[in-house]
Order: sequence, then structure tokens, then C-alpha cells
Amino acid sequence: MKPANLFELAEACLYRTNNDQKLALTHQAWQLLQGGLLSFADTTPVLPIGQVQFPLRPLLKAPRDMPRRRLNSAHGTVAFFHAIAHVEFMAVYLAWDIIYRFRGLPEAFYRDWLQVADEEAQHFTLLNEHLQTMGSGYGELPAHAGLWERATDTADDLLARLALVPRCMEARGLDVTPSLIEKFRQLDDQPSVAILTRILTDEVGHVAIGSTWFKWLCGQRGLQSEGEYQQLITQYYKGGKPKGPFNREMRIIAGFSQAELDWLESST
Repeated sequence: MKPANLFELAEACLYRTNNDQKLALTHQAWQLLQGGLLSFADTTPVLPIGQVQFPLRPLLKAPRDMPRRRLNSAHGTVAFFHAIAHVEFMAVYLAWDIIYRFRGLPEAFYRDWLQVADEEAQHFTLLNEHLQTMGSGYGELPAHAGLWERATDTADDLLARLALVPRCMEARGLDVTPSLIEKFRQLDDQPSVAILTRILTDEVGHVAIGSTWFKWLCGQRGLQSEGEYQQLITQYYKGGKPKGPFNREMRIIAGFSQAELDWLESST
């Protein structure tokens, strides 16, 4: 059997609009990798990031135009899980895009990010099924359009992508998810607790993968990783840098240094 090509699968996931096909191809790619039936040959050109295709639903809005809803109502809970489902669906895109857009790296790089893509697809399915138990589903509410901006902003620089996506966007989940789990535990909503706990556990690993490759690439370029992280966040993050509080314990496990966390927590 001729091995499938990783970059061709990535292109299919990024440049088609069907949700189910994206998820199926993601799981298929991971299974092919496990069976030794995936080729890493760089034989296809890289299409522009501006041509990446998204489903017609959900309707994407600017973050400032998204309504605020509380978890103490059924509608608010649906809106919350729809928002999280959108984050996880976009995370599938982000994992595939870092594979597709940045070529000539060690095979271990692509193996790591394919694992991330597969796990993010699993998260999305869990969340969408959870929404369906509440009489809703992904695409039935609007979602914010800001998530993909980090990818377009860093389409030409892998180091910036690693700093902004796994080590900024995804790392934010390590800060906020534990308190959300506790809120649902207080509401005695065990299905929600289980899903969020699974996502948090995997996301620690995803951020760690980002940290590993960020530091590796800094080493390849002769850069000091802590200083480069500060420079890239300051350059690309709107507002200068993320606001705390930060989950130092989980971020340390995920590859952040004490110096990086001290800088994030500083007022300057």
C-alpha cells in the first residue's frame, strides 16, 4: 500500500469546508502514522494562508460583538460550550496549519503536531456531542473570528507562531480552565467536569510541545529563548502581553521558565 502524504492531507483539511471530512481525515492521518503508512515527502507547494477555507457556519463575529452570557442559565451554558467547541475546532486548523505551512523540519515535529490535531478533533467531537445533549450543536450560535488572526499574523515565521499559538493562546487555557471545572463541579454537572478535565490534561501536553519546539528553534537560530519569547509576545500580542492571573504550576509543567512567568506577571 502506497503511503499517504502528510502535506496533501493537511491541504485537504485546510482548504475544504466540510466539518465531518476534516475530522475524519485528521483521525485517518493519525492512524496512518501509527501504522507507518504516512509519507513526509515535501512534494506539494504551500498555498497562501488567505485561501484557507472555513465552514459557512458558525457566523464569525469580532470578539467585541459577541454577547456575554453567564453559566447560571441553560442558554448561558450552551453558549459557553459552543464557544469552547469553536476554540477546539479552530485548534484543529491551527495544528494542521503549522504542519502544512512550515516545511523542512524533523519528522518528530510533524508527528507531535499531528498528535495535537487528532486530540483537538477528539475534544471538538466531545463538545459537539455535549451540545447536542442540550438541544444545540456547533454552528447554531455565532463565534468570534479572532482566533485565526494569530495564524495569519505569523504565517511567515514559525518561531512567532510557536510563541503566539501554543505558548500564548493555548497556554491561556491552563490559567482559566481549572476555575471553570470547579464552577461546574459546584453545579454538580459531572459530564461538563469530565470533558473540561480531559481537555485541560491534553492541553498541558500541547503547550509543552509548543515549548519544546520553540526552544529547539531558538537553539537552531542561536537565540536566547526567554528573551525571544518576550520580544515576540510584545511584538505580536495586542495590548503588549496577556493579563493574569497565570497558573504557574501548570505552565512550568508545560515548559515555561520561572523567568518567563515573572515577566508575564510583571507590570512592565
